[in-house]
Amino acid sequence: MPEPMRPYIPDELPLADIDHRRLLPLVGQANAALARYDGLLQSIPNPAVMLSPLTTQEAVLSSKIEGTQATVDEVLEQEAGLLKEGEKFEDIQEISNYRRALYASRDHLKEYPIRLSFVRELHRILMSSVRGQDKTPGEFRKDQNWIGSHGCSIDQASFVPPNPLQLPDHLQAWEKYLDSNDIDFLLQAAIVHAQFELLHPFKDGNGRIGRILIPLFLYQKRALSQPMFYLSEYLETHREEYYQRLKGISAEQDWNSWIAFFLRAVATQAGQNSVRVAAIQALYEEMKRAIQEATRSQYTVHVLDAIFSKPIFRSSDLAEKLNQEYGIHEKTAMGLLRQIRDAGILRELQSGSGRRPATLGFPRLINLAEGREVV
Repeated sequence: MPEPMRPYIPDELPLADIDHRRLLPLVGQANAALARYDGLLQSIPNPAVMLSPLTTQEAVLSSKIEGTQATVDEVLEQEAGLLKEGEKFEDIQEISNYRRALYASRDHLKEYPIRLSFVRELHRILMSSVRGQDKTPGEFRKDQNWIGSHGCSIDQASFVPPNPLQLPDHLQAWEKYLDSNDIDFLLQAAIVHAQFELLHPFKDGNGRIGRILIPLFLYQKRALSQPMFYLSEYLETHREEYYQRLKGISAEQDWNSWIAFFLRAVATQAGQNSVRVAAIQALYEEMKRAIQEATRSQYTVHVLDAIFSKPIFRSSDLAEKLNQEYGIHEKTAMGLLRQIRDAGILRELQSGSGRRPATLGFPRLINLAEGREVV
């Protein structure tokens, strides 16, 4: 009978045995791709608005790695009140929580660095009112957990994270490493993410919190002008290798293969993100002209920003938002939305009936975020 697996004892940081000769070319490529992407980010006047579809896509894909089955358009439809409670309701709730955690972290990081208390707060947001709410939201685990096939015992586990009694010390060391400057910030980001996953400090949600922390760490290190660099698309596509490389660290102390995988992920994803951001930027400029032509309104940019930040919406909700944020009279706003719909920019997804307002969608932006024709 095989000996039961002992709790993992994490390596001390910074790591002593890194194969710089193997990794430095990859570091160079990843840094160059990330710098090009950040150049694009810096050229966007309001990235939080224009790139909100990418934030939703990140929430969808990071949650998909953990087994949720919902798409960007389904999340947007539920938020607009189109989807009723059903089997996907909890999946979409998890995705919405993930996005809330991303937005909350952006605000926090403008003033404060990443701290363990902040990581716990992100977890509390992520786990509120969903399947993991019985998994002590916002608290590091006090029990021994393990990873393996569903229902397996600790003796059959494929990985046993560190003993909960030692966990606080390991987390303190991880936080201290976050504040230090290793040889390169991308190499350090790879180590920060993997060490967090291996510590597995929460009962649930570790993967999603670990992925949220990647752009936050890069932003804290001033490698990004905005904490908006999302890796989950690559990690979801290469899910098997993602887990295999993390397992390689715990099983064989093979940090170099993990870091190489992470750097390739950054280089590839930065290229893909750059293409998508440029396409979104071009769409924004095109729509600014088209809406101006259709409405001849002084409120063009306000309306455009509103439909970019929420590409599926009830007409009355958007009119109310425009009134609250910009003082546009609700009747004026409803008239503008009608003109934009008649110009073919917006599509009616559900017609108004009685007191129920129409639900409208912005197909080109949704399809761009999904990378395929969905609306």
